[in-house]
Amino acid sequence: MGSVPGLQADCEELLGAFQEADTVRFERFAELWRERRFHTIFYGRIRALERNKLTKKTLELAQQYFLPPYAFQIRVGALYLLYGLYNTQLCQPKQKIRIALKDWPEIQRFQQDLIDSQHYDAAYIFRALRLARAFHFTAMPKLLNYRTKKKIEENEFKEEFKDPSNRVNSLITNDVLEELMNIHDHYQKMKCVISADKSQPDKALSLIKDEFVVTLKDITLEHQEWQQNRMKLFLNAKETDEISKKKEREALLESEGSERASALARIKYKSYSAVVEASKSRRHRQVKLESSESGSNYGKSPKRSKKTSRRPQPA
Repeated sequence: MGSVPGLQADCEELLGAFQEADTVRFERFAELWRERRFHTIFYGRIRALERNKLTKKTLELAQQYFLPPYAFQIRVGALYLLYGLYNTQLCQPKQKIRIALKDWPEIQRFQQDLIDSQHYDAAYIFRALRLARAFHFTAMPKLLNYRTKKKIEENEFKEEFKDPSNRVNSLITNDVLEELMNIHDHYQKMKCVISADKSQPDKALSLIKDEFVVTLKDITLEHQEWQQNRMKLFLNAKETDEISKKKEREALLESEGSERASALARIKYKSYSAVVEASKSRRHRQVKLESSESGSNYGKSPKRSKKTSRRPQPA
C-alpha cells in the first residue's frame, strides 16, 4: 500500500476504536465512521483511472480484516467498513470486493455465526452487500498475470486484532475447576446449615444447578473440540490451496519444457531438411555433368578413327 500513504493506519485506527467499544452494533460503528469523516476518503481524486486504483486498493485492504485469523469483533467491524467503503465510492460502475473461492465457505460460516448469535444488524449488512452484488468471486485472492515471476506479498497480521485461540483454555484450567468445585461444595454445606432440614438444603435456596462445575467442564471440552475441528478445516483448506498452487507451477514448468523441446525439434527438422535438399541438388548436378562429359567424348571418337585411317601406309 505504498501508493496510498496512511490508508492502512486509518483503517486500523477505526477498527481499533470499534474493538475498544466492546460491541458489534452497527450504530456504534456508524458513529465512529462519522467522527473520523471516513466518507471523504475518496475525495480529491479527479482522474477516473486514479480513482479506480485507489478504490481497489482500499477495498482490498479492508477485505483482509474480514477473514481469519482476526477476532470476531474485528471481522464484524471489517464487514461494516466494507459496506461503508462500497457505498461511498465514486466509481461508476462500482468497484467490487474481491473474494477468493477458497475463502467463501469460511465467510458463509461467519454469516451463520452472526445469525446464531442474533447479531441481526451485521447479518443484514452482509445480506445487503450480497443483494447489491458487491462481491467479485475469483480463483485467487490477488490478481495474477500470465507467467509472472514476482512473488506475492503476504499480508502482515496485526497482533492486537487476532483472535486469541486459547482464551477459554487459559481461563478454565484444572486448578480453576478444582477451586470452583471446592467453593461449590462449601456453598452447598452453608445452605444445609441455614435450612430447616440440616441434611439437605431447602429448594428455595437452589439458585444454581448442583452440577454447575461438571457442566462448565463439559462446555469447555466441547468448545476445545469445536476449535480444533475448525483449525483442522482451516489447515486442510490451506494445504489444499498450496497443493493446487504446486501442481499449477509444475504444470507450467512442464509446459514450458515441452514448448522448448518442440521448438528445438522444429529447428532441427528445418535444418536437417535444408541439408538433405542441398545434398540432393548437388547429386543431380553431378549426374548431369557426368552425362554431358560422356556425351562429348562419344561424339569425338569417330573423328579420331577417321584421322588414323587417312595416314599413309608404309611401303
